[in-house]
Amino acid sequence: MIIRAAGTHDAPALWAIIEPVIRAGETYALPRDMPQQEAITYWMGSDRETFVVEEDGRLLGTFYLRANQLGGGSHVANCGYITAPEATGRGIARMMCLHSLDLARAKRFRAMQFNFVISTNERAVRLWQALGFDIIGALPGAFAHPTLGDVDALVMFRKL
Repeated sequence: MIIRAAGTHDAPALWAIIEPVIRAGETYALPRDMPQQEAITYWMGSDRETFVVEEDGRLLGTFYLRANQLGGGSHVANCGYITAPEATGRGIARMMCLHSLDLARAKRFRAMQFNFVISTNERAVRLWQALGFDIIGALPGAFAHPTLGDVDALVMFRKL
């Protein structure tokens, strides 16, 4: 498996990874009916670097790295991660997060913050905690889960 920068030629494979997550509406605060081009533009936005995990020519996951805020908050990184449905449980998310932490350090970020981790995404919460992230706040009922109703969104943080 390799992690490499995503290119525009990856758009169809990226869409195959991110579409199920967007349509499910359970882990990202994005419109469930978000059109393909809008989703790709968001995921590969000019304010971020986007990467893919590739194995034997197939994409198994994707993530982006960006500054969490501008100006006085630009020393804190932010990332988003999505694993392809068929690759779940293979350690792809862990690999992406570890790679993003190394990359953030190399880019001289001093911390990483996840702004809106859905509390019901228990696998992600456990993984981020295992990788040194602390829950520093909860936004009560901030996420409208499609089947569970309003659930908390967590803010998670770690120094680099």
